[in-house]
Amino acid sequence: QVQLVESGGGLVQAGGSLRLSCAASGSIHVTNTMGWYRQVSGKQRELVASISNDGSTNYADSVKGRFTISRDNPKNTVYLQMNSLTPEDTADYYCNLFTYPFNYWGQGTQVTVSS
Repeated sequence: QVQLVESGGGLVQAGGSLRLSCAASGSIHVTNTMGWYRQVSGKQRELVASISNDGSTNYADSVKGRFTISRDNPKNTVYLQMNSLTPEDTADYYCNLFTYPFNYWGQGTQVTVSS
């Protein structure tokens, strides 16, 4: 009933920036958490950053100070501003929306950081 569509991924040089966007549609409860996860082939998906409907945020230690998550509640859209990118950030990035008891995922967008 909820659909998430990511955009903004691509190829960027180390030290560069990208901004990911995720637009949610459908029956979305106002109380929810949206976040970004990333996954490298052969490894488990891991949390990058999340933000609740009231604006509280959480970040993985590896991205603190470099990435910023934000959201536009009227547009049901979450963003991930990624700065000072390194090859270690290369992964497929997935948008997530959690609203109890449901967990929704986007299709993923690829981020590749070259050295």
